[in-house]
Amino acid sequence: MLWTPAQQYHPWPFDKEADLEAAIAQARPALFGESRIYLDVKRLIGERGRTQNIPDGYLLDLASPKKPVLYLVEVELAKHDPLRHIAQQLLNFSLSFKSTPQRMKGILRDTLQKSPETVTQCEAYAAANAFSNIDYLLEQMIYPENAFNALLVIDELEEELESIVRSSLRFPVETLEFRRFRSAAGEVVYDFEPFFYDLSTQGATAEAEAGNTPALDPAEVDTIVVPAREDGFRETFLGENMWRAVRIHSSMIPKIRYLATYQVAPESAITHVAEVARIEPWKDSGKYALYFKESARKIGPLKLVSGGKVAAPQASRYTSYARLQRARTLDDVF
Repeated sequence: MLWTPAQQYHPWPFDKEADLEAAIAQARPALFGESRIYLDVKRLIGERGRTQNIPDGYLLDLASPKKPVLYLVEVELAKHDPLRHIAQQLLNFSLSFKSTPQRMKGILRDTLQKSPETVTQCEAYAAANAFSNIDYLLEQMIYPENAFNALLVIDELEEELESIVRSSLRFPVETLEFRRFRSAAGEVVYDFEPFFYDLSTQGATAEAEAGNTPALDPAEVDTIVVPAREDGFRETFLGENMWRAVRIHSSMIPKIRYLATYQVAPESAITHVAEVARIEPWKDSGKYALYFKESARKIGPLKLVSGGKVAAPQASRYTSYARLQRARTLDDVF
């Protein structure tokens, strides 16, 4: 239940995928952010006589000035079978994507051209970041090796499904949980965490205002920061040279080279960093264990600033090792 002094909102599950798709389209500015373009279009991809599919949509992620990313979007209800239906559908998307890149480019280009607003956004991004035109921009998201990325939006994300899509599929699958609530008066609210909410990228292509830390380019991410209480920090982080049960975005796993720890109050600071040797699934939780190459070393401390722009981390967040080295306070890290 969601509660306010004026209203109580109770879960209102989606009966049909079409209802969930309509809600996503309504919430997309807040769900995906200004630096991403959601294309709500259904077109067949894949070779005739082989694997063919119709994705529910496409997400053009323009948050990075260096590396734009394309996600094929699958909208699902949790009541569907996680392995035989959802995971298989995502696998089929990857096969269709790889077999017909030119068709994929045509679908994206045709859809973009139907909206002057999205054309203008893509042209501005291309001009600002040395992509000669929209065609070339799309090619950089479609043709490179390992270009395929999937985004699963679902009304309820259970650990079993998250574990399956992360362990059974050999390509990045990002997940978003999108839930609906309704009051007795019929007022509807949606509950979700925005796409890459733990990575501050807004305005990554723009100049930072005086005195502010510029937004982080996602292409530069190589460090994850985790909050830790004193007992876990000493017993696990320092004692076992590892940290476990960490939620990491699927597409971020190949990038992570360092893990830094933010010790919660009363320390309230990032105090140590360790180089990561390997990342492995943690049990069947959809989370991960990170093992260090050697013992963590002290840094900073990079203190939480009272009244600063960065709040105390409540969950893992991303940054770069270079930014961590330059930082003087927590405000400089994110």
